[in-house]
Amino acid sequence: MNIFFLALLLIGVGGTQALATFRLYSLMKAGAVLAIIAGCSFGAYDAAARLLQHAEPVIYNHSWLHIFTFSLKIDAVSAFFLVPVFAIPAVGALYSFQYLHDAKRAAGTAINYFFYALLIISMALVVCANNLISFALAWELMSVSSFFLVIYDVHKKATRGAGYIYFIFTQAGALFIFAGFGFLYSHTGTFGFEALASIPDSAKLIAFILILIGCGSKAGIMPLHIWLPYAHPAAPSHVSAVMSGVMIKMGIYGIVRFYLLLEPTSVVFGQIVIVLGISSGILGVVYAIGKQDIKKMLAYSSVENIGIILLGLGVGMLGAASGNKTMAAFGFAGGLLHVFNHSIFKSLLFMGAGSVLHQTKTGASNELGGLMKTMPVTGRSLLIGSISISGLPPFNGFISEFLIYYGAIHGLSLHGASFVLSALAIIALAVIGALAGAAFTKFIGVVFLGEPRTDKAAKASEAGILMGTALSVLAASCLIIGVWPYHFVQAAFLVTQAIPLVSDYTTAEFMPLMTNISRTAALFILLFIIVTVLRKIFYIGKEVTKSGTWGCGFTQPTVRMQYTGTSYADSIVDFFRPFIRVQKNYSGINKIFPGKTTYSSHTHDTSEIGLNIFVVRPVLYLLSKLRWIQHGNIQLYIGYIVLAIVVMLIFL
Repeated sequence: MNIFFLALLLIGVGGTQALATFRLYSLMKAGAVLAIIAGCSFGAYDAAARLLQHAEPVIYNHSWLHIFTFSLKIDAVSAFFLVPVFAIPAVGALYSFQYLHDAKRAAGTAINYFFYALLIISMALVVCANNLISFALAWELMSVSSFFLVIYDVHKKATRGAGYIYFIFTQAGALFIFAGFGFLYSHTGTFGFEALASIPDSAKLIAFILILIGCGSKAGIMPLHIWLPYAHPAAPSHVSAVMSGVMIKMGIYGIVRFYLLLEPTSVVFGQIVIVLGISSGILGVVYAIGKQDIKKMLAYSSVENIGIILLGLGVGMLGAASGNKTMAAFGFAGGLLHVFNHSIFKSLLFMGAGSVLHQTKTGASNELGGLMKTMPVTGRSLLIGSISISGLPPFNGFISEFLIYYGAIHGLSLHGASFVLSALAIIALAVIGALAGAAFTKFIGVVFLGEPRTDKAAKASEAGILMGTALSVLAASCLIIGVWPYHFVQAAFLVTQAIPLVSDYTTAEFMPLMTNISRTAALFILLFIIVTVLRKIFYIGKEVTKSGTWGCGFTQPTVRMQYTGTSYADSIVDFFRPFIRVQKNYSGINKIFPGKTTYSSHTHDTSEIGLNIFVVRPVLYLLSKLRWIQHGNIQLYIGYIVLAIVVMLIFL
């Protein structure tokens, strides 16, 4: 525990010294970045060592004024989540040194580093919390610190709006979590986690649903995801990377932790989670295809990957309730490993998108193009991230999705609704993978290939060396896990030992398959290197010329004739109506010599539309009818207070 607290102390020092030295801009950034990286390195090393060495859980208790005990515990589940909690923000801090480059905003940058450090500390406390009060305090600290990170550009109206939306959703989610905690406390009479498994089965389901809604809001489960496409584009890119790569996984952690604490035996828990996973995964990636802003597209892609994680966890829960050890072990291991993998490739994608925004000053994909030539490090890194997130070998996304497939296939031996949902999970994974491939083909093709569509894209150059280093580290991690997955898969299976049914499950028969996958991936990489070297050799001494791409005989092509993201996505998005709302505006051609013709297409989130119609408008209408209460008469205000006191005294 000492190394853990040392890590938190160093991270805290990095944030506080930024506030103290903000007038010395470069020194402030260097000190904050170095301290945060040092603290995160200690924390990640300690967590990984505990996990791989099968260390016994350690507990820290501190009594506060004899009112409640602040309790922390690091076990295998906590250690697994602590690795990305510490590792990804360290890379983000390195990236931020050049990304936050405006010396005129020294005070704002210092505040950003302070809350960045606070976010890391709070996430670490969330995954180590050992009672209801500790969890609630850490959760609120995480929500507040991330809110201030989202509104970094507070002078922009859009940023303030995004911040308000995020704050509303995060606090609404917290209310459901606290309601679940209150419900649990009413049955156990204690804030500790130890007694949760003893409550009745019907109470377990109610408590789990309340916590699932609250944690699902943080994770971005459909339809509680609405804040993501607002908050991620508004926040600085290294913050978006940490929020999407790590913070939303705190919602997944909450679901996993309380499932393990409640020890439910009903298949309903797994069935609910699988249904949410299917809807989040498929609709999330469809919305991602329809979005042309690259950070909004990545935000919806996070919803998709949360869906994949839920599919894995749901398969695991279904297997545990049905007594199917293999299904339970592989479902949970696949879902948990995807938590880790997604933290890497999604952080890579957001930081890469940030580099594009940093260099071109636009995030609209239809205004970009041809960046692979002028931003090769960013382009190749994002290509690796795109292949990884599409679940294709030989990168890390394939490994975790393969484990989920393996578990779901074993679920086909079940009967009734469990069989149907296992089959639907397999189909959904296949559909999600295909759609993700389409989404990121569009992303890479429109943004990095072809010719520049605007001067912004034509004049772009590679980002700074530290930003490029951060991208390269994450891209290399995607490849390493994909080619040598053995230890990462073993770490995920270690966490599953916290589940009673599979605590003694052995993967000895499966690991040779992992070895074969590793060898195949290594062979693919070797062949790729050989072909690349041979190509270089064969072109030695030969003149290489450049010419325009053949345009099917057309002699005067322009960049306007290239595919846009809108045209590429149109047929795919149309297929999924009415789950997705598309607004098209076309002026049409209605005369022999037409004038200027216009066309625009916008994809709208049906969940957001439904929220506005069924929640926001009725609430605003109700509140408008209560405005007479606020009239400015101090005597009546005093009367309200007296009346409230009288009512409370009567009931108490």
